[in-house]
Amino acid sequence: MKQTERIQTMEQHLDKALNAIHMLEQALEQYADAQESIEALKTYLSSKEWKKDFRDYEAGKLPPGLKCGVLSEDGIWNMLEKNRELNTEMCQFATDEGV
Repeated sequence: MKQTERIQTMEQHLDKALNAIHMLEQALEQYADAQESIEALKTYLSSKEWKKDFRDYEAGKLPPGLKCGVLSEDGIWNMLEKNRELNTEMCQFATDEGV
């Protein structure tokens, strides 16, 4: 590979890496901001309030058109499981990279 081609290729690698790092940085900021919401949902799922809300949903006592994804039996649990998987993956990546 000629010198100019090598430099151009390395510039492309640098641009790609910087873009990915910038996107990851933004995503990690959003993820950090979401941790309070994740904890609130975790607490809600194991609460008496969730059980009452679920019973009322099943009985048709909630207003029509009310978004009730938090009352699905798997919705919050699946999100919490995915959160655990991502935390494990990030820790593993940091360990593998020697960070």
